[in-house]
Amino acid sequence: MHTSVPGEPAGAPLRPDVLELTVVEVVQETEEAVSIVFDVPERSLDTCRYRPGQFLTLRVPSEHAPAARCYSLSSSPHLDDRLVVTVKRTIGGYASNWLCNNARPGLTLASLPPSGRFSPGSLDADLLLIAAGSGITPLMSILTSALLGGSATVYLFFANADRGTVIFGSDLDDMMIEFPDRLFVDHWLESEDGRPTVDALVQRLGAYHRYDAFVCGPGPFMDVATSALELIGTPPGRIHVERFRSLSGDPFVDIDARSDAEATEPAGLEIDRGGERTTLRWPRNRTLLDVLLGQGLNAPYSCREGECSACAVRVVDGEVRMIRNQTLVDADIRLGLTLACQALPVSDHVGIAFDQ
Repeated sequence: MHTSVPGEPAGAPLRPDVLELTVVEVVQETEEAVSIVFDVPERSLDTCRYRPGQFLTLRVPSEHAPAARCYSLSSSPHLDDRLVVTVKRTIGGYASNWLCNNARPGLTLASLPPSGRFSPGSLDADLLLIAAGSGITPLMSILTSALLGGSATVYLFFANADRGTVIFGSDLDDMMIEFPDRLFVDHWLESEDGRPTVDALVQRLGAYHRYDAFVCGPGPFMDVATSALELIGTPPGRIHVERFRSLSGDPFVDIDARSDAEATEPAGLEIDRGGERTTLRWPRNRTLLDVLLGQGLNAPYSCREGECSACAVRVVDGEVRMIRNQTLVDADIRLGLTLACQALPVSDHVGIAFDQ
């Protein structure tokens, strides 16, 4: 498969599981942010099923090496089959500026299937959503899905620089009118109130300490928000934070499917995918993700660099080690989670399970 834009140099063939998504509409949300609406080909509908809060990894064209970037879906799977990402310009950010300048109906981009773990386990459990700026994007997906597909009460704290930078402002107003008993939006404008502080958030959020909390925005803001959540007594297991990093590699090109004969003493690997079990040989010098994709198994992934947790799986038997880990915390590791793109076998037999 080759997906390109005129002027982009030809490169290695893309993996067969890479999606081709065509832009059908571009919505100017603010001066600096656009929502890009993709049509999903009928043949890809099953592959593009997603949970609220997940993201797409888009291959953004360049005169040099294409850039892989993760953008949260602002659409809801409870509305229609189209996929929508909302992109805000960042100073010095090549990909965001390219998309804001060039996205138009008819443009086709390569994308990995929807991925990510920033998603509520239930749309019936009450939700505390905390966003700043473009951090509203995955929370809009969660909020819309909860109101349309569940019974949750939702409190949204939304910080912005000023009124002109509020993404989805009119949409949120309309939703508060439609769901007056289930949605409350608390706007914070830095132009009027300064930057949010831990003390201010403790006062605003204290009544919602039992809600499942989802936080997304610039790093310093998320640090303030998580500190406030800890102070009001939100259990650690109910605090979910979405962090994105720029990806330096190219997760779209073919993985080298070396034969098992190149590695000595492979480990035994048993995979549980929703009750469907598969047994494989796992060469000691190949990551778990390489083995899965090399065998044609549809494993979730995004960056392949240990930075996004999209490929996280649970180790239920045996032991693995990770080459690199930029995203899983100690609590995740205690639960048995590992990054498939960084995992190598330690024990002679390993069992893994895809929980999602």
